[in-house]
Amino acid sequence: MSDKEKNVDPMERSSDEIVQETMKEIYDEINNSDLKEEVNSHDTDEEALEELQEELRKGEMEEPAAETEEETDEEDAEEAEENPEDWMDYDSGVISFDESDFRDREEDEETLESDAEETELPDEEDDFEEDPRLVRHRRKKLAVRIILIIVGVLILAYLGAALFFNSHFYFFTKINGTEFSAKTVEQVEKYMEGQVADYELTLEEIDGGTEVIDGTDIDLEYVKGDELNKLLKEQNPLLWITALWDHPEITAPVGVEFDESKLTEVLNNLTCMDPEEQVKSESARPVFENTEFVIQPEVVGSEIDTEKFTEAVKTAVGGFVSTLDMEEAGCYILPAFTSESEEVIAAKDKMNSYLGAHITYDFSPYTEVVDSSVISQWVTVDDSMNVTFDQDAVRAYIQDLANKYDTYGKTRTITTGSGNTAQVEGGSYGWQIDQEAEYTALTANIEKAETVTREPQYARRAASHEGNDFGTSYVEIDLTNQHVWVFVNGQCVVETDCVTGNPNQGNGTPQGTYSIAYKQQDTTLRGPKKEDGTYEWESPVSYWMPFNGGIGLHDASWQPTFGGDWYLSHGSHGCVNLPPSVAPTVYANIEAGTPVVCHY
Repeated sequence: MSDKEKNVDPMERSSDEIVQETMKEIYDEINNSDLKEEVNSHDTDEEALEELQEELRKGEMEEPAAETEEETDEEDAEEAEENPEDWMDYDSGVISFDESDFRDREEDEETLESDAEETELPDEEDDFEEDPRLVRHRRKKLAVRIILIIVGVLILAYLGAALFFNSHFYFFTKINGTEFSAKTVEQVEKYMEGQVADYELTLEEIDGGTEVIDGTDIDLEYVKGDELNKLLKEQNPLLWITALWDHPEITAPVGVEFDESKLTEVLNNLTCMDPEEQVKSESARPVFENTEFVIQPEVVGSEIDTEKFTEAVKTAVGGFVSTLDMEEAGCYILPAFTSESEEVIAAKDKMNSYLGAHITYDFSPYTEVVDSSVISQWVTVDDSMNVTFDQDAVRAYIQDLANKYDTYGKTRTITTGSGNTAQVEGGSYGWQIDQEAEYTALTANIEKAETVTREPQYARRAASHEGNDFGTSYVEIDLTNQHVWVFVNGQCVVETDCVTGNPNQGNGTPQGTYSIAYKQQDTTLRGPKKEDGTYEWESPVSYWMPFNGGIGLHDASWQPTFGGDWYLSHGSHGCVNLPPSVAPTVYANIEAGTPVVCHY
């Protein structure tokens, strides 16, 4: 080895150079070992050559017999059967590293060939030819010996390499990113001791920037341990050849110590740890564009997972790693879903299917339509890519419908039977959408992508969405003038005076809009029940038409007069008393559900 070669840093040599040098060392070990002597002790080449010479001498001494070809073949077969050792090779092989063995063999064969040429056959045989069986036999033995020699050499070389790698790392072995091909533990330790003083950890950030942690800033020092020995023991020497194509890469702590408090301080002062420098990641998600939902790509930010980042740096420093790819090490809070995520694609498809729904609300003669332009504003996904509805938006839409079409509890302006205008407040009558039930029904329509025309879910119903909600068939009670009108399809069919509740006794008939609950003939109306089981009052009636709980229209045979101010002194407990002669007509012209408007 030249002086120039001696001065080359072993850590800077190529893997090919290391492999060549290592194989030379293995060959030298094999030649210097006892294995060579053991193999040479089994050499039987000279004996084999002597056997061949003896066979030739026999051929010279014996006169060829005038035998037929068939007789010769039979004798050959008998001879082979009696002396199988002359025709078969039982040698276990000859392995030798001494080239003189091959030279001796060649000289013996040349001698045999020369002797055969000089041998004179009997006069009967003018042209002597060497026995082809002998030639084939000799060639067979030679070929087998060569193969065995080659196999033996290969086996010895492989075992020698296995012995070598019992104390050396495999070819192409990298420990924490540094190659230590065919190096001993001592060589690796020496290298690391020499490098620790200049150690730097380069942080490769996701945005392409870099920052450096200097080993001196964290009091880094190398401490010999047993970790490298453990790594060496973990490799199987007999499997060394696999390293030629499966280059081992090992990540492990190798015996360094540092001040963790100083490391924490260094990390906190890094630019990448400044919250103002960090950008939050956003998952890909479906968004509505033009007529359909499409996938909006994810945003990969630079927000750092402090806990994972700290652990990654400690691991890198502990393993004496020179470079840390922060993205690869999982130091960032990355989007949970990307454009290629199955969950995102499935959510998009589901949301687009919802756009196929078309709901038409019937508020005769008016309509309201819920189509894709409306649905697209309601359908959304949560952070787990579950398709949901914006409940606030859907409920707000239903509330708008209620504000527009509900009449329950609202003040009505009516034109009375006498031609005057009256304001009617209160009552239990009117349109009222059941908003919770309608939310369930509407979202179900959308989820099923239904095309449907229907009324909303109602808690209360009325007769019409035009004009006054009670329509053109109703009962009007003027509490001031003590008068009743019955209208059927806009025509007054009954008109009569009445007696309503006595306001001076706290029994005044309440104003408001109501509806007939039911109607019944021949019943007895009763007041509150007393302690003795009797009632404060009982009134048998022929026609009973309740519209506000226990308040209703009925005949009153006990009233001597109707209308005027009679009700102020002889009014009812709240019911509307009708003349017995008129009550049947009223009864006949109303049904359950007929609106009743009471006003002053």
